[in-house]
Amino acid sequence: MISENKLRTPKALISADEVEVRALYLRLLDSWNERNSNEFASQFSDEGTFIGFDGTQVNGSTEIEAHLRKIFSDHVPGHYVGKVRHVQLLSPSVALLNGIAGMVPAGRLDIEPKLNAVHTLVSLNRNGKEWRIVLFQNTPAQFHGLPEQVKKMTDELQELL
Repeated sequence: MISENKLRTPKALISADEVEVRALYLRLLDSWNERNSNEFASQFSDEGTFIGFDGTQVNGSTEIEAHLRKIFSDHVPGHYVGKVRHVQLLSPSVALLNGIAGMVPAGRLDIEPKLNAVHTLVSLNRNGKEWRIVLFQNTPAQFHGLPEQVKKMTDELQELL
C-alpha cells in the first residue's frame, strides 16, 4: 500500500478536500498494484474516463473494469510508485491532481525509467460526501532529449521504495 507519508506532503498544510483527493489517487494506485479491476474502476464516476500509458481511452466505470480485468488476467503488470506534485481545488466540487509515477516491473526491485509517467487526475464531488475520478490520464514521461530529467524523476521516485 502507498501511504500518505510516501507522498511527502504534510497533512496539516492541506484542506480536508485535498486529503480526500490524495486518498482517491492512493486508492487508485493501490488497486492497480493489487491487480483489482473492481476497486480500480470504483474510484471513477460512472461517466469517468481512463487514458492509459499507451493512449488507450476507456469511458465509463463498467468499461474501465472490463478493460483492466483483461489486462490483469493477461499478465502481471508492474507495481506503481507515485508522488503527488500538486492538488488544486478548481471549485468546491472539482479538483485537479498532478502526480508522477514510476513502475517497478514484475520480478524487479527498481523503477524502470522507460515506464515513468505524469499522472493527471480530475475529480468531482457531486454529493458533498465523496470524490470520484472523472478523468485519469497516464502520460509517458520520456523527456525526449533530456536524459537528466528522466534520471532526476527516476531517482526521486526510487527514494520512495
